[in-house]
Amino acid sequence: MSLYNADNFIEKSKMLGIDLSEEQIEKFIDYYELLVEWNSFMNLTAITDFEEVVLKHFVDSLAIYQIEVFRKNLNSSLIDVGTGAGFPGIPLKIMFPERKITLLDSLNKRVKFLNKIIEKLDMNNIEAVHGRAEDFARQKSHREQYQFCVSRAVANLSTLSELCIPFVREGGYFISYKSEKVREELSAGKKAMEILGGKMEDQLEYQLPGTDMKRSLLIVKKEKSTPVKYPRKAGTPAKEPLQN
Repeated sequence: MSLYNADNFIEKSKMLGIDLSEEQIEKFIDYYELLVEWNSFMNLTAITDFEEVVLKHFVDSLAIYQIEVFRKNLNSSLIDVGTGAGFPGIPLKIMFPERKITLLDSLNKRVKFLNKIIEKLDMNNIEAVHGRAEDFARQKSHREQYQFCVSRAVANLSTLSELCIPFVREGGYFISYKSEKVREELSAGKKAMEILGGKMEDQLEYQLPGTDMKRSLLIVKKEKSTPVKYPRKAGTPAKEPLQN
């Protein structure tokens, strides 16, 4: 199975309740090789060692499978906001090919990379789009159209809530991937969620399998429609996060 030993990947995935097929492992390896190739001439990730990419990008992306409501809705639509090099969207598509996925990123060079991955892995029902969340969330074809919005983007929770919750339909979920240092964001973040029509439903704290690295998945349920004035114009959510 190629030049890489995938035993560690298989083992850690099983710790999340996931059984990888040989075909899926091959796709992950193809993804890794293209990631490293493109990373040589553009900034996609600071992590390039195979074992580290497996753990900190692939396994971490798949950790959302631990959330029951996600497992029970594997056929539902999902948008990955600020996807960057495709995390978590591409790993989730490899693992759950039946899911319809939109990858949104503000840098066109990254979108070109994502389209190359989609072509290389022969993926269907997935698209990579170039744009800012503040603009796309105002389009009828995207606003409140998704059962799930996910993001591993580096931003405070108030800002992420404004960028992500408008994409989620009522009854759907925004799930934010966070490090263990999330507690200080939660107070202001919860207020922003309420303004945007969401409510903090749960927080899953876990360690990356086989390590002491702590992570959190924040689970926000969309309870009512987002007011039409949100998200505010591009750049404002980051500069002036919702506080009250």
